[in-house]
Amino acid sequence: MKDLKHLYYFENLLNDANNELVKQAQAEGGLAIGYTCFHMPEVLLNLGKCFSVRLRAPNMGSMEIATYYMSSGSCEYSRALLERAMEGNYKFLDAMAGIDVCEAMNRCMENMELLNIQGEDKKKFFWSNLDIPCSDDEDCVKHVVEQVSRKVLKPLHENYGVDISDSEIRKAVAEHNEVCRLITEIGNFRKLDNPTITGYEFHILTLATYVCPKYLIVDKLRETLEELKTREPDKKKNFRAKVVVVGSEIDDPELISLIEDSGALVVADRFCYGSFPGRQEIELNDDEDALTQVCRRYLRDTECPRQCAPHKVQYRYDRAEQLVKDFHADGIIYEQMKFCTYWSFERTLASHVLPEEYGIPALSIDRPYRSGMSGQLRTRIQAFVESLEIKKIKAKRAAKSQEVK
Repeated sequence: MKDLKHLYYFENLLNDANNELVKQAQAEGGLAIGYTCFHMPEVLLNLGKCFSVRLRAPNMGSMEIATYYMSSGSCEYSRALLERAMEGNYKFLDAMAGIDVCEAMNRCMENMELLNIQGEDKKKFFWSNLDIPCSDDEDCVKHVVEQVSRKVLKPLHENYGVDISDSEIRKAVAEHNEVCRLITEIGNFRKLDNPTITGYEFHILTLATYVCPKYLIVDKLRETLEELKTREPDKKKNFRAKVVVVGSEIDDPELISLIEDSGALVVADRFCYGSFPGRQEIELNDDEDALTQVCRRYLRDTECPRQCAPHKVQYRYDRAEQLVKDFHADGIIYEQMKFCTYWSFERTLASHVLPEEYGIPALSIDRPYRSGMSGQLRTRIQAFVESLEIKKIKAKRAAKSQEVK
């Protein structure tokens, strides 16, 4: 297929946390608010002059110093962020909206704060650490509203004079939804028999919406959507199977590239930094304050295994099945970051539940933070693709034999 017009531009934005659009927005008076997790309501970090930056550690090298402060048994994502923080890569941030979500990220944020990685330049800088419940009933929603109000919105207003009114929240939701609509429409091209966008390209676009001020990329997203409406796919399919990738944090486009180079086109991305559920629109009504509705939406739509109530576990399995159906996938790759406490349990169970109870072929993998060059992982994915092909061949033979009868 012909290269997307803005793909190279979006790729370059992912090479540095403090990318050119972040610098531009700050030069225009914007406030960069860092965060790491879906449980932090992203839309509330985009009020007024604020814009959210979901933290990554692009081009990560050694993590030796971070490992000293944490441990080799901590997930590499948390160690990579700490290493980059100590190198000064996040000094551009004006606040850090953290989440008490797992022991590894808690230690990461704790060390960042204790080591004073922001220095003394930004006097109004503040850290927050939300306590998020493990279910989603109304008492849990009230708790999240209190946490967000006290630990994020109040300091934004008191330190920086940010308007945190109901009308401002609704305005931020409207702007957020515009980006979500564009990403959803772009992603729907993956439902085609021969999709006109690859999983790698889509991941690049989605990642950019997490790490850049949205108002500075929305025009290019619109242009990309229009471009895809007339883009011609390759006449011969360059994939052997379609897969849904489900699991923990993936901000490494090279992992998606490795999967697709192995013959599996990634048609749906249900992982942290993916479009499900992070790029689904937020519906608001006029009967209740916007803050409560936003907090409820994030708490109820999360597909994180930290939410361990039985109905949430069932919800995640059902959602995975629905994505396979909606995007006409042949199987699921269930992945986790090495040493991730929550996803290790979820992945192990799902690798049995999905094939045995839902009839969905599943490949279960754990991986390092940067895994794009893993020969072992490539071999396992290639073997999975071959098994999917064999299954389709057997299904066709069975169908023909039934016709003969």
